[in-house]
Order: sequence, then structure tokens, then C-alpha cells
Amino acid sequence: MTRHQTDTGTDYVLTARGMTKRFGGFAAVNNVDLSIRRGSVHALIGPNGAGKTTCFNLLTKTLTPTSGVITYDGQDITRTRAADVARLGLVRSFQISATFTQMTALENVRVALQSKEGTGFHFWSPIRSLSHLDRRAKDLLDQVGLGDMADAKAADLSYGKKRALEIATTLALDPQVMLLDEPTAGMGHEDLEPITELIRETAKGRTVVIVEHNLSIVATLCDRITVLQHGEVLTEGSYAEVSADERVITAYMGGVDED
Repeated sequence: MTRHQTDTGTDYVLTARGMTKRFGGFAAVNNVDLSIRRGSVHALIGPNGAGKTTCFNLLTKTLTPTSGVITYDGQDITRTRAADVARLGLVRSFQISATFTQMTALENVRVALQSKEGTGFHFWSPIRSLSHLDRRAKDLLDQVGLGDMADAKAADLSYGKKRALEIATTLALDPQVMLLDEPTAGMGHEDLEPITELIRETAKGRTVVIVEHNLSIVATLCDRITVLQHGEVLTEGSYAEVSADERVITAYMGGVDED
């Protein structure tokens, strides 16, 4: 499917209707409706405290909504566990780079591939039994620009390369929908362009949902943007549309921050 189809139900791979999350009497997310188009790059943005991280955690099933319905590929996943939706192809990365620092880049990707095969906990198996995964692991490292760093320990990689490694481990799970939580957070300027290009490349053939505070990255990458404020949808549209909205300008006055 392309990114410019008619608005039929089958065009949307991930949807939320009336999605609400309360913590005691506080509604962190309140009656949010979302429709993520298949094959698109869709951003969730908003000022500090907007609820975007909570919304992201609800979509990825790290949290269960207080009320509302979430569907993935036409299936109700409102009460489905995070591990189960990951097996279905809805896979997230984390704001803090989630790698095994004392393992090599190749070993990190191989662990993810083991998980995909259902052999993630077979630690007693001889290492040679996992050698068939090495070719795929090396291919994934090549995809993210780490082909020449397969034997480097994750701890020794630069911050930007650690994020690239995390994307490789995410791709190892063969996601249909990849959810990226602040992928450029904490990066120096020198890492922004390579990671942006990497996300662009990995988005080909899949859907990407991104929580991102860097609006220049959002403008460059995203087809559609949902702006949240106080746990509710403020507006939605293209970058040109939302950046011209006076309510968005007002919401962002004073700077953009993370949840």
C-alpha cells in the first residue's frame, strides 16, 4: 500500500478510539482518537506534560488504558500484553538505548533474532547452534551502517551508533509497525543527520510511529503529525498545517521539552 490512498478502514494499521489513561483522579491521556495510516511515518508531539509518552506507552501496551479501544491490523489489542503484540509485529524502541553493553554489536542483534525465533532463552545451547543467525545479524548491521563494527562492544560505541544498534535489534524482530521513542534524544548535532537518514530508510515498507521533540526532524521525516496538549488531541495534519496553527504556536511558546 502507498501513503496516498483513500481513507478506508484497511488503510489504518493502528488505531485508538476514546483512549484514556487515569492515574487516580488525573487523566494523563483523555479520550484520544488516533488513526495511523499503513506505510506512513506518524509523529506524536507536544509540549512538556502533553501526554505523548503516556500515549505511546498505551499504543505499545506498556500501559493498559483505563477506557477506550486500541486496534492493530484490525485486531482488538486493548488488553493484549506487550510481548504478544510485539510477536504480531508491533515493536517499540526505547528512549534510553536498550543494548547489552558488554556484548558485541553482532551478539546484540543475534539475541534479538533468537527472540524472534523463540530461542531467546536457550542459553545452554552450543554457540555453533546460533551461527545460522550470524548472516542475518550482519545484514542488519550493514543496514544501519555498523557493518564494520560487528565485533565492537556496545559499551564502546558512540551514542549515535548505540541508537543505530538499537534500531538494528528492533528490525531483527521484523516489525510491521516500528515505534520510536525520542530517537534523537541526547544526540550531538553530528549524529542527527545519520540517524534521520537511517529512520527514513528503515521506514520503507513499514509504518513508523515516532515521539520526537526535535521539530526539524519531525518536519523532515513525518507524513502526519498529531499534536497533544494536556492529554488530549489539539490538532492533527501535515507539518505545514500544524506548524501554522495558532493553537500549536501558543502551546509551544517557551520551548519544547520532553514528557
